Amino acid sequence: MRIVITGGFGFLGRQLTRALLGTRTFRGAPVDRLVLVDRIVPLGLPPSSDPLVEIVHGDLTGRLDDVFARPVDVVIHLAAAVSAECEADFDLGMGANVDTTRALLEAARAQTAAGGPTPCLVFSSSVAVYGPDPALPLPPVVSESTLPTPRSSYGVQKLVCEQLIADYTRRGFVDGRVARLMTVVVRPGRPNAAASGFLSGIVREPLAGHAAVCPVSPGLRVALASPRRTAWAVLRIAQAERGVGRGRLAGALPVNLPALTVSVAEMLATLRKVAGDAVADLVTVRPDPAVEAIVGSWPSAFDTTRAAALGLAPDPDFASVLRAYAADHPDAVLPGPARTTGPPDPGPPADR
Repeated sequence: MRIVITGGFGFLGRQLTRALLGTRTFRGAPVDRLVLVDRIVPLGLPPSSDPLVEIVHGDLTGRLDDVFARPVDVVIHLAAAVSAECEADFDLGMGANVDTTRALLEAARAQTAAGGPTPCLVFSSSVAVYGPDPALPLPPVVSESTLPTPRSSYGVQKLVCEQLIADYTRRGFVDGRVARLMTVVVRPGRPNAAASGFLSGIVREPLAGHAAVCPVSPGLRVALASPRRTAWAVLRIAQAERGVGRGRLAGALPVNLPALTVSVAEMLATLRKVAGDAVADLVTVRPDPAVEAIVGSWPSAFDTTRAAALGLAPDPDFASVLRAYAADHPDAVLPGPARTTGPPDPGPPADR
């Protein structure tokens, strides 16, 4: 079993890598090789020293011959340009998201046509495919049957990729599976160019003793998922057997991952309760209409029946999300209540 993770050194890629190296199996079969593809490969990360890991460094489109030099059984495609940078640079978004995904699909198709295994290709999409259209407002609760009408270039690019994967799957070129990710919080490390990045920043920075700006009204409601839950969900979708019934993946529709729906005000109140006033007071609300226009266009309430049928569930509350971040990244959190108040969320029983 040879598994490829694009964007393998991103924060979700590292979560998936740790999970796969922990079990060293996929659908009950041993993993022979785990290929991590990324433009940036940090030095000294523990997974890179594991003999199971192969690193392909560089732009994905330029390294596809290396990736497919030996048969690929599974591709988990995480690599992408993010929302705000796609809005600022249209060509960047189209190249990094649409063109790169199509090149990957073509490489997988060529493997299938040559008599190799038909790759299982798991694509990380986004709730940004949804948006309120003046002629067709979003329903109060969104499901996979809700018509996607994205209001950002990033959302359009993700939707284009979803449709390409659906057609390549219909034609038998790949076994495509699409996971629509909620906003993942708390993202570790430095801020990125995602419009939703502040949702991590208003937690991550204060916990490290730094000031942070909240660019939206505190009443804004958002759909969140922790990195742990997101990584578990992507793996579950990748490993699910095809078919009808609980625990199986039916049809070609994407799967909206489970969401914890909270307001920004509730996030800040939880930060205050868990980490204390001195930490919470480091956050300043300073609205930015451009950011609020993007993030505010995304739905916040979801019917995740398809995800539940696969045994997936949302984070139980925002306090558990905060504590999971503190447990996973102790060096990024100042000593205090965030480290010691209550246990972190252990995750879904099926994935422990």
